[in-house]
Amino acid sequence: MADDARDTAGVIAPPPLIFAIPLIAGLVANWLRPLPILTGSAGLWMGIALAIAGLGLIVTGIVEFRHANTAVVPFSPTTAIVSSGPFRFTRNPLYLGFVFIYIGVSLAANTLWPLFLLPLAIFVLLGGVIKREERYLERKFGTAYTDYKARVRRWI
Repeated sequence: MADDARDTAGVIAPPPLIFAIPLIAGLVANWLRPLPILTGSAGLWMGIALAIAGLGLIVTGIVEFRHANTAVVPFSPTTAIVSSGPFRFTRNPLYLGFVFIYIGVSLAANTLWPLFLLPLAIFVLLGGVIKREERYLERKFGTAYTDYKARVRRWI
């Protein structure tokens, strides 16, 4: 595609924002009416561990994008299909990392409210980002992408 403005997936919003809005809403709901998950500090430590794992997944995914010299943000043209690092196991390691962080924060904050909103965030991400990216990559890379898609799962 010659026109860079059209050479994008046309996602509806930045993926971090898609997770941040319901997470913040859930934390505010918890502040107004606490709804704990666990007793004691187990949730805190599990949440921190999960959030760190999610951050690690995001960072390694970004490193792989940089090695391939392709855009990390979905508003820029993609120049390569990345299939190394965490992309060998999931087509969406950054989004999976955001899910881990989201759940980790919910556990660390010891609240169920954000978890009630997580399916909404995933639904919006799936329709407004992932499926658009998949259509874009199929148009741009053809069988190279459909072959990758057949080998590697969307999530895990």
